[in-house]
Amino acid sequence: MLAAVHHIIPLTTIVRERLLPVKGKVLARLNQKVSPTDIVAEAAWAREHILLDVARILNLSADAADRLIRCKVGDRLPAGAVIATGRGLLPKMVKVPRETRVTASGGGQVLLEAGESRMELRAGISGIVVQIIPDRGVVIQTSGALIQGVWGNGRVDTGVMINLAEKPDTVLTEGRLDVSFRGSVIIAAQARDVETLQAAAELPVRGLILASLFPSLLPAAREMRYPIVLTDGFGSMPMNSAAYRLLTTNAKREATLNAEVYDRYSGARPEVIIPLPVSSEQASPRDVETFAAGQTVRMRRPPMAGTIGTVLALHPGLTTLPGGLRAVCANIKFENGEQALVPLVNLEVVG
Repeated sequence: MLAAVHHIIPLTTIVRERLLPVKGKVLARLNQKVSPTDIVAEAAWAREHILLDVARILNLSADAADRLIRCKVGDRLPAGAVIATGRGLLPKMVKVPRETRVTASGGGQVLLEAGESRMELRAGISGIVVQIIPDRGVVIQTSGALIQGVWGNGRVDTGVMINLAEKPDTVLTEGRLDVSFRGSVIIAAQARDVETLQAAAELPVRGLILASLFPSLLPAAREMRYPIVLTDGFGSMPMNSAAYRLLTTNAKREATLNAEVYDRYSGARPEVIIPLPVSSEQASPRDVETFAAGQTVRMRRPPMAGTIGTVLALHPGLTTLPGGLRAVCANIKFENGEQALVPLVNLEVVG
């Protein structure tokens, strides 16, 4: 049976696309070494589009209106510019309401765009540009540790990690945050009040890595301007042992938090990337494995969600569980020494 893989890897090759949401200009070069703050592409787009129906305004056919239109695609027009004038003693005039650019013209209509916005796309991670995607962005490759999460608030930033989680279930409080943590990525286990999130924003921090968060704090967490990555879930869950060991042993290293929203269709997940020096290229992580004895696995659902264990043996066929449900199961030995029969659907491979 195939298993989803939850990546918690001390050293691997990481390849990530960085793409503009619209067509733009790629600034990076192939094989260029980039840092997280380097701008690799930029784009400009309009905040507003205005459709002027010249034919309707002048009460003409579309062909007749096209012959009167004085502008063409690409023209930049000042506010009040006349783009068409009707016929007669007192002809109507069609004017643009504000400074605009003509994006399309035809069929007796003119489409204008106004309010230009610019976007700069940053690399987000340290690495090498291995592919240029024309007009859209780049593919960057790096080597380091990779820790996937289960929820993110959609932000991206980079900073040096500071460990405030003495134990996997340590609660981060407002009083523990002081000015010495400004510009850092904070490793903690739990956050239970909005004041803690706001105090982190006021420093400001570059990100929070948490095991869990109270569901009532989700609206506030989404509004924070720094990234928040949850490694395990919601409520009062401690950080799983694999992620806790990897994060805390790499404290004081620079890390990138990509707190993108989990998408089951594209496979995108929130993640923490810790660039590390290597002497040779590492294998890339696999997204799917086949369940086998000896694998390290992670429980996906309560009451033991996030718990790490080892597959002792796979049961052939379907096994009848105490509740009467029949499922493909495995014997799992957890880190505390306890063993349990667990349906494979409740497991994901760690690696």
